[in-house]
Amino acid sequence: MENFKTSADVLFILLGAIMILAMHAGFAFLELGTVRRKNQVNALVKILCDFSVSTIAYFFIGYGIAYGVNFLAGAETLVQKSGFELTKFFFLLTFAAAIPAIVSGGIAERAKFGPQLAATFLLVGLVYPFFEGIAWNQAYGIQAWIKSSFGEEFHDFAGSVVVHAVGGWIGLAAVLLLGARRGRYHKDGGIAGAHPPSSIPFLALGAWILIVGWFGFNVMSAQTLDKISGLVAMNSLMAMVGGTLVALVMGKNDPGFVHNGPLAGLVAVCAGSDLMHPIGALVTGGVAGGLFVFMFTLTQNRWKIDDVLGVWPLHGLCGAWGGIAAGIFGSKALGGMGGVAFMSQLAGTALGVTVALVGGFLVYGTLKAMVGLRLDAEEEFNGADLTIHQITASAERETLW
Repeated sequence: MENFKTSADVLFILLGAIMILAMHAGFAFLELGTVRRKNQVNALVKILCDFSVSTIAYFFIGYGIAYGVNFLAGAETLVQKSGFELTKFFFLLTFAAAIPAIVSGGIAERAKFGPQLAATFLLVGLVYPFFEGIAWNQAYGIQAWIKSSFGEEFHDFAGSVVVHAVGGWIGLAAVLLLGARRGRYHKDGGIAGAHPPSSIPFLALGAWILIVGWFGFNVMSAQTLDKISGLVAMNSLMAMVGGTLVALVMGKNDPGFVHNGPLAGLVAVCAGSDLMHPIGALVTGGVAGGLFVFMFTLTQNRWKIDDVLGVWPLHGLCGAWGGIAAGIFGSKALGGMGGVAFMSQLAGTALGVTVALVGGFLVYGTLKAMVGLRLDAEEEFNGADLTIHQITASAERETLW
């Protein structure tokens, strides 16, 4: 029976890894549908290559930093427990690789290809696993300090902070260092070009792939079959619905907001999806949907931060909200399971944001000083597809708009 349980756990976590791997197709199509046609090929290539570089960085460096485990042993050793540690690595890799996938959407249409791959290696190999180890492996005694100070450890069941907030705040650093796309804003601060999405159907397809895969992202974060909880699935569903409906109303039927609303809700519910009452998850998702619409509009139109897919509002801010929301709606007083403390959530979230900002500015700042981050004016005008890949998405549509 023990062998059967181990094999069942391997299958369970492997299915989760495959579902999250499929989410990277969602990242790709969400970006493809949002950017202009002259940058669609680059959106697809970036996500696949970023995932591949992430695998190398996490296998040889990052996983060891986070969990103190390496795979430099014979296959006979690795296959023990039906290879559970290997499938656990695959599962957690799909989380780690979400970091560059998130950043990719913010820096789209003007970033060089090579430096972004270098940034991916450094982020997934060093920056992300440093905080991952703190949050999920009690590294450096920080969780123990949080518990002794506030009564409970920082809780992040499926990565509102560890994955999404960290990715979103790294993305903000990259966007600020890159600067806005040429022609996006006038020198006097006015908006010069709206740059509307090139394909709402592709944008919607990307959102739907992410939504479906997210149930693997959240539910399979239990990692073993005996810990699976239908509450996580229900809370994910409710947060998705809350985010969608609030974004629909606040976004005034804009399809871009409607399809990012559920993602905002799902980002926010990750941390407390195993603790909240479904009504708490609905509220958490609704707040996230409204937060995304409001902050995306503010950053783009007033602050002139050219974050193409809105990765800072969507992942950075909604992820941080999710970390804090777990401390609110996870409490027994509001129908949750308990075992969380608001101040612990606040401290852990603040630490994640700090690590992301410092790491993001260090990685992208260093690369900017050494090799540069963005395409030159002519390359950007021609588009990343022709400049980097020497091909357009559709032969019959070689427009440079």
